Amino acid sequence: MTNFVNSFGIILFATLVYATPLLYAALGSCFSEVSGVVNIGIEGMMTAGAFTGTVVAYFTGSPWLGFLCGGLAGAFFGMLHAIATVNLGADQTIAGTAINMLGPGIVIMLAKILFNSTDTVPLTQAQKIPKLFAGVFDTSTVFGRFMDNVFANYASTYLVFAAVLLVWFVFYKTRFGLRMRACGEHPLACETLGINVIKMRFACVCISGFLAGLGGACVTMTMSTQFRPISIVGQGFIAIAAVIFGKFRPQGALLGCLLFGFCSGLKVVLGGSSGINMHLVSMIPYVVTVLALILFVGKSRVPAASGKPFVKAK
Repeated sequence: MTNFVNSFGIILFATLVYATPLLYAALGSCFSEVSGVVNIGIEGMMTAGAFTGTVVAYFTGSPWLGFLCGGLAGAFFGMLHAIATVNLGADQTIAGTAINMLGPGIVIMLAKILFNSTDTVPLTQAQKIPKLFAGVFDTSTVFGRFMDNVFANYASTYLVFAAVLLVWFVFYKTRFGLRMRACGEHPLACETLGINVIKMRFACVCISGFLAGLGGACVTMTMSTQFRPISIVGQGFIAIAAVIFGKFRPQGALLGCLLFGFCSGLKVVLGGSSGINMHLVSMIPYVVTVLALILFVGKSRVPAASGKPFVKAK
């Protein structure tokens, strides 16, 4: 019984840790997709955020400044995507693919310049995002260890759940959210009502990049201690899958990210078990991602104007 409780606590902790960066990126994807711009460049934006957050935290010693700068790096690549797709009318899928190649390429080049390696220098504990409630629970008891596993989590995890509530409020309870959703459904009607569709979509794509950058920074400033070229691989696409799974809604994206986070947590526990092939265990999150796309992509209603460049009526 004790082993079961301990294992379950570890799975819950890992679920929250792995779901956090996915959820930041998924919330960002919701902004872009709902406004009518397809953003598959989330992976590149997360990579930029992961590198920038780690480097800034290393040189300044401030994890929060690093976290913020990680978001700003993602927003920069979001701006590039917005310029290409919103202002210049480029194909959104191709532009997103370019961001996924450009982001990692630039940060690896910068890593070589700064550290003479493709990896950054490992962060110290003081340079990483701190944990909340660490040491509060009595870990000498089974219940205390369980509570410590679940609640003694990184501050970024608590922030992302607050962000879900904030994004939901923005989407459904504010004028900005109403106009954003309208731009994704009927941009021409929005223009006749005096809504600047170009500015609205541009802002949403930049917000998308900022949140994706925060997600990338979470990866290297909580789960690991340094940036590596493989730090983000696949997570941006899993976040997009979570958005599709959640039908382009922030509350749905939350459920999708928790599902994928749980799969990663299960991978951690099963990976420590003897007799189980590690390669098969590592496939769990990706297999679940593919299954989710197969089962839910047809059931998710994409915004009517999604992926269609907006051209002002003359």
